[in-house]
Amino acid sequence: MDQDERLLHSSSFGAAAVAYAEHRPNYAQAAVRWALEPASGPRVLDLGAGTGKLSATLVALGAEVVAVEPNSAMLTQLRRSLPTVRALPGSAEAIPLPDASVDAVLAGNAMHWFDMAVAGPEIARVLAPGGILAGLWNVMDDDVEWVSGLARVSGSAAIGPRDTPTSWRAETADLHLPKTGVPALFGSPKQEMFPHGQRRTADTLVATLATRAGVLVMPEQEQEAALGRIRAFLASRPETARGEFTLPMQTGVLRVRRL
Repeated sequence: MDQDERLLHSSSFGAAAVAYAEHRPNYAQAAVRWALEPASGPRVLDLGAGTGKLSATLVALGAEVVAVEPNSAMLTQLRRSLPTVRALPGSAEAIPLPDASVDAVLAGNAMHWFDMAVAGPEIARVLAPGGILAGLWNVMDDDVEWVSGLARVSGSAAIGPRDTPTSWRAETADLHLPKTGVPALFGSPKQEMFPHGQRRTADTLVATLATRAGVLVMPEQEQEAALGRIRAFLASRPETARGEFTLPMQTGVLRVRRL
């Protein structure tokens, strides 16, 4: 994905902010605990915070959270759902915080949008010495047969390479590194996955997939066709055709330490 395409995809969420807040999953608490395990203190920046899905988990774990989000519609939803969290406009490339002001920077389903040649130095700047950077991604467990079928039917716009455990590790292993010759500011990555799940119906799972960037940027007719294929698949499967079910998921974490 080139720079222009990445900007188009990353800026697409504002139009779906309400649906994003309603349908996107939270993060496995065990995954967030592991991400924070080496941090020297409780001050955590949720970077690219969206509507506050990760912030809510951090608050539940007792972290001192500040959230930074570039999209005004997403930020409005975050402030509405988490009024006690300090939430600021900003981006990974321009973080509105002082030097060495946080012990950890976490990004939920967001690090792949960062321009690490610019964001890397910014993240390192706001981190205390030895601070932690961690990216978290909720992925669908395609070891489960019907989930694997759903991924095939949905196509990469809705369920891409980062969205299943099969390829998540390879797709995220170097996301903390700049794509240019800029020196690395973080140590060797560690990756881990944690069981997770989300209660869904066929309709709410379709609504969840409709908030994916690849779907949001589709022409309307193409989007309707893609969601129609997903809806038909879910109607054909005994696991998903009637009532609520648990979508098998995992939360993957990439964790590095500031050098």
